[in-house]
Amino acid sequence: MAEFTMELNEDQRQVRDWIHGFAADVIRPAASEWDEREETPWPVIQEAAKVGIYSLDFYAQQFFDPTGLGIPMAMEELFWGDAGIALSIVGTGLAAIGVVANGTEEQIGTWIPQMYGTPDDVKVAAFCSSEPDAGSDVGAMRTRAVYDQAKDEWVLNGTKTWATNGGIANVHIVVAVVDPELGTKGHASFIVPPNTPGLSQGQKFKKHGIRASHTAEVVLEDVRIPGSCLLGGKEKLDERLARARERAAAGGGERVKNAAMATFEASRPAVGAMAVGTARAAYEVALDYARTRTQFGRPIIDNQGVAFQLADMRTQIDAARLLVWRASWMAVAGKPFTSAEGSMSKLFASEVAKKVTAQAVQILGGNGFTREYPVERMHRDAAIYTIFEGTSEIQRLVIARTLSGMPIR
Repeated sequence: MAEFTMELNEDQRQVRDWIHGFAADVIRPAASEWDEREETPWPVIQEAAKVGIYSLDFYAQQFFDPTGLGIPMAMEELFWGDAGIALSIVGTGLAAIGVVANGTEEQIGTWIPQMYGTPDDVKVAAFCSSEPDAGSDVGAMRTRAVYDQAKDEWVLNGTKTWATNGGIANVHIVVAVVDPELGTKGHASFIVPPNTPGLSQGQKFKKHGIRASHTAEVVLEDVRIPGSCLLGGKEKLDERLARARERAAAGGGERVKNAAMATFEASRPAVGAMAVGTARAAYEVALDYARTRTQFGRPIIDNQGVAFQLADMRTQIDAARLLVWRASWMAVAGKPFTSAEGSMSKLFASEVAKKVTAQAVQILGGNGFTREYPVERMHRDAAIYTIFEGTSEIQRLVIARTLSGMPIR
């Protein structure tokens, strides 16, 4: 296992510079247009596919970086370019990771290529978990999956919400309840193939920020899928449910929930890295503006009120990155998150992104309030980081309960 270091190696620097170049040359010039259009930026995704960024291979290479810094480094650079377009590029990865983590080799080989398509015919995928009444409270999920043994089919009914690429995806991964009595341990994930009858797009959300990323409801009405579309297979599911029932009977339910929470902890630093990218982008715009904008015969950075803000912004961004890197390294090194370090990184970085982008708007003054400058868009985009993948309130709850030794529900 690689030792923790503050210095990127030569290979990592090359990858970082390559991604940064794509973000600067392709993503940024398109950011304002697709934000205004509020549409999926298919041409940009296609360009990302052509150069190899929009592919499972790319994310796998970063994921298996032995230092743990591959994914946060890539996320920071892409989201430095633009949060909405970057989310359109990485959104398919959420569904792909679900298949890779839980699927059989046959399922991985069959469905991952259909999620991404080809550079000439790109596709996207959607991971559908949240519901109108089940966001932070995953145990309130109502979407049901019932097994039709006679036909070896699963029948799905329910409504999912806040699904990135929901309804426009070629492949949907849907989390559903198979045994309501087991709570969150009675959930399973299913592959819904392209053009499956009964799946439709519900409301498409008109959002405050990340508007180039498609977010919508997914409605499932008697959606029938082959038994082979249960991730991991029926035998594995039956074994898992049987163990969960045994543990529940023995009073071991809380231990199982805590083990599941550890999985969420390991994924949160990636979202923190996205927030760092947006914050860094806004800071750089504000710094450049403060150096060149003159008032009363001198650059406004000569004023302590502005200079001190920039000093705080840079300090907070660097601190957020360090928390993200620490948690990412701990995850790949197998170090236990005894103080909820994953949630710490996501909480701090997301709060920093909101604060730094607001300060950038303030430094630019009236110009920062207009769409002629990108900090207005960055400020709107930053609002999502304290909401998705666990709100700041949920992160604080996880951290507090971890520190106190109380069970995390």
